[in-house]
Parts: sequence; structure tokens; C-alpha cells
Amino acid sequence: MTDKPTYSRIAVLDIGKTNAKVVVLDGSTGAEIAAVKTPNTVIRDGIYPHYDIEALWAFTLGALKNFAQQPGFDAISITTHGASAALLDAKGDLAMPVLDYEHAYPQEIVDAYAQLRPPFEETFSPHQAMGLNVGAQLHYQKTAFADDFARVAAIVTYPQYWAARLTGVLSNEVTSLGCHTDLWNPRDGRYSSLVDTLGIRDLMAPIRSAFDALGPVLPEIADSIGLKGNVPVYCGIHDSNASLLPHLVSRPAPFCVVSTGTWVINFGVGGDLEHLDPRRDALANVDAYGRAVPSSRFMGGREFEILSAEIGPASPDDASAALAAVISKGLMLLPNIAPGSGPFPGKAARWINAEDASAAERYAGMCCYLALMNEACLELIGAGGPTIVEGPFSLNDTYLTILAALTGRPVIAVPGSTGTSQGAALLTGVKPPTGAERQFVPLEIPGLAAYRRAWYAAMA
Repeated sequence: MTDKPTYSRIAVLDIGKTNAKVVVLDGSTGAEIAAVKTPNTVIRDGIYPHYDIEALWAFTLGALKNFAQQPGFDAISITTHGASAALLDAKGDLAMPVLDYEHAYPQEIVDAYAQLRPPFEETFSPHQAMGLNVGAQLHYQKTAFADDFARVAAIVTYPQYWAARLTGVLSNEVTSLGCHTDLWNPRDGRYSSLVDTLGIRDLMAPIRSAFDALGPVLPEIADSIGLKGNVPVYCGIHDSNASLLPHLVSRPAPFCVVSTGTWVINFGVGGDLEHLDPRRDALANVDAYGRAVPSSRFMGGREFEILSAEIGPASPDDASAALAAVISKGLMLLPNIAPGSGPFPGKAARWINAEDASAAERYAGMCCYLALMNEACLELIGAGGPTIVEGPFSLNDTYLTILAALTGRPVIAVPGSTGTSQGAALLTGVKPPTGAERQFVPLEIPGLAAYRRAWYAAMA
């Protein structure tokens, strides 16, 4: 990255499953200078549920126009959630809407796809519910909407769709291809056999590095948003891999990164792929350098959102104070709030010993649940070394304290909510950000070991 131009400020388009934002980061410090966000909504009409692409595009252009005036930027990078692809026609427009990965398909299509998908040993991509395997999406779109699919001239991964809209250059990139799509062979660094089974190899756009500048912003777009000169647009990266990237360039292995958002994605850097269990949402992701990384996940952010709404107001201090009582009472939550994924996909959520519990006690019980789920995910990938937690969960001291105690390893909380944006900015060659990390050393929490045993026993 040292031979790249030096940029003063980088604008990052950061599209998460729940919210989309445009952030401007300082090129020398990585600090956030300006940001604006909008909900990422799903449109329920049409041939299937799909993202409101034109609303996101209007939001993006509006944000870039405002930021071009103040504070200004001289490069653009992109990061988005995974499990999405854009199907383009010969003009480069969408041939079909960008499918919401939480849409469930007819059972006959699900069954037919199960006969087509490659074995886990080839893709290290476990079977996922709904459309969480992009290969399943493409099979559904091709099977159920054959006439529409016949218009498809190119398939691009989701970050690269936005890069294409800005530059006119079509591409695919390995962090999104390697994100449980069934389309990628991470050991060999090439497409899996599924692209030929589906007959789409010739539709796949050229593979480019996440670190590549694809080209300048198209002149007509640059004029409309008031850009001066040629502003390069970088290829872009899957969001959890964006969170991983700052640590790859600044820490020695082994370590693990817990990237928290709608999903809690766990990366075991320095681990191997030999013992991954696809039945428990363990898989290989592919980092920005094309290397396979053992990974696991659960939908922790979505679960936190659901539970917080149910529990009601509870201050973090009150929850921390309630932790000892929660452990003593055996008040616990069993998985899963978000069914069909995570380390215990077949389990149904229920509270135990929670009758008449206060909001603070339930909040503390939720923190125990999240930490136990996260510990299970880390065990699945043989995680070693310190655990770095970034994203919203890095602010939850109760969860962080419990996680350190459960794993017996230090937990490092990385401050700020722009980990994905900062990682995407690194693609342009800027230095990784430095910030005040918070260390949580493993402490002895009385009764926690017995609580953990009881939690597992209650699931048996």
C-alpha cells in the first residue's frame, strides 16, 4: 500500500444491512470528520423483496455533493454487507432487483439447490437459510424468473455494484465472493464448480483486488455533485473484512477479531480450516489479500435489537450491578432469538428463572447470553491470542467483561463506530488509525463457570 497516492480525506460509502452511511475520514489519522446515515429499507412489492437501490443512490449522491463542498474529499472507497449480488443488463443497469437475502424461497427451489451446491470441503461455505448463500439467490432468480434472468449480461458483488455506478467499471472481489456464497474455492483461490453448474461463469465480472482504483468518478456524476478533478474510486470490500483489515496490517497472529453489527462475525487470524463445522455456522471467509480465514458467526446485533426492545430501558451501570444476582439465580436466556444460524441453529429461545426479573437483570442476562454465544463461536474456530471487539458491542462493558472471563484471554475493545469505514479507507493506502483501546483482562467472576455449565445443560 506504500506506493499509492496520498489522500487528504477519503469518502466511504458504507452500506450495512440495517443502515447505510457516507463517512469522510482524515487520511492521516483515520478519524471521522463527517458522517450521515439513512435506514436501509427493503421494498416488499415487485417480483421479490429487494433493497431500495435508487433511494440508496440518491442518498449517496446527496451526501457526496454536500461533502464535496465541506469538508471535501479526494478519494472514494466502498464497503457493504455480504450475501448480495447485482445482476446487470447489457447497458449496465439492473436487470433484476437486488434481492433481500432474508427472503425465503419455495421449498421445491430450496430442495433443488441443495442438490446442486458444492460440498463444504470445496467452498467452506455452510448451507444457510433463506438467501444467505448467494449461489442460492442466483439459482432462485434463474429458476423462478427465467425471462428476467435471460436479460442478465453481468453479475457483480455488492460493493462492486456501487463502484460500477460511480465509475462504469464492472468487477468482482474476493472478500464478497468468499463470504459464504458457495461460489468460491478459498483453498485454491478460484471460482467453485457452482459457477459452471449454474451456467454463469461467462456472466461473472472480472476479479479485481479490493485495493485497486477502478477509475475516476464518471464525468457526469462528478459534475452533478461538484467534484473538482479526477477523484478515484476504489474497488471496495465486504464490511466484516473491512473491520478485519486494520488489524491484519498492525497485529501479529494469532488473534481474533469480533466484528459486531447486525451480525457478529468472528475471524480466527492465524488459524486453519481443518476442524470447521458447517452445521454450526463455522466457515471460511476470505481476507482482502485473498487468504482464507476461519470464521464463525451469529446474528448478535439483530438479537440485541430485539431483546432490548422487549426488555425496555435499563442502564449499563444497573445491568453490571445486577450481574452477580443473575448468575446466582441462574437467570439465563437460551438460543436462538434469530433462528437458523449461529452455533446452535436448531434451538428455540427461552428464558430460565426470569420470572419477576427486573429490566436490569434481564439486560445482564442478555449480556451473558451474547458472551456465551460469542465464546462458542470462538471455540469453533480454535481462536487464540487476544480478542479484539469492534463495532457497537465494544461499548458494552458487561458483555466484554464476561467474554474475557469465559475465554480466559484478554479482550480489547476498539472504540468508535466506524471500523468498517476505516477499513475501507485503508484500501486507498492511508495508514491504519490509532486510537485509545480499552483492555479487559480475564477476571474471576464468582459462579460463572457453573452458570456456563448450566446453560449448556439446559440446551441438551
